[in-house]
Amino acid sequence: MINIKKSTPPPACLENEKEKASGNYRCGDVLERTRKDFLNKCYICELGFPTTVNVEHFVPHKGDKNLKFDWNNLFWSCGHCNNTKIDRYENILNCTNPEHDVMNWIEYELKPFPTTTIEVHAIPDQKNNPLVQNTVRLLKDVYNGTTTLKKLEAENLRTLLLNECTDFQEQLERYYNCEHEEDKALLYRIITKHLSKDSPFTAFKRWVIKQNPVFLRDFGNSFD
Repeated sequence: MINIKKSTPPPACLENEKEKASGNYRCGDVLERTRKDFLNKCYICELGFPTTVNVEHFVPHKGDKNLKFDWNNLFWSCGHCNNTKIDRYENILNCTNPEHDVMNWIEYELKPFPTTTIEVHAIPDQKNNPLVQNTVRLLKDVYNGTTTLKKLEAENLRTLLLNECTDFQEQLERYYNCEHEEDKALLYRIITKHLSKDSPFTAFKRWVIKQNPVFLRDFGNSFD
């Protein structure tokens, strides 16, 4: 999970749709703007280009029209994460709130062997923050699954994550073993692209950098 900035002003159609008996919050350019704002990534798991897309209500509206049509309450998520979150996780970190340092308050680690496992932890000074703790619980459910079906979906998600992070770490290895400046410059650009916000699973890759002093020295300034 990374911080995202929502575009302004809200789509004009939302206020009009709110006044209708069966108004549609996916009106006008809501879908396209939400997709663009969230970089076409699920805001929870950071899967890029999800094939099952939901415009999710960050705070469940439960019939409250103000929440249902609130532009700042509409988030881009994949079906797996939306169905995992549903109404069970109402008090989590808001990645559109600049005061919630979502990536740095939660530590991410991918362990590939002997089976692909995901470790998600609150950093020490946020362990008593209920929003962080609830977000950690949600992420663990997302990456590990809560039902038989969700566990299968989570397994597929972990495979995509492993493939992405393996490629990222291979590029890092090539960079530090490269002796030709021109090739090294190209590898640097590839690595920094991996670390950009629009890359899949950015938080996992940035934590690889954050946990290694040499990597942090060379690539820490590329975090946008």
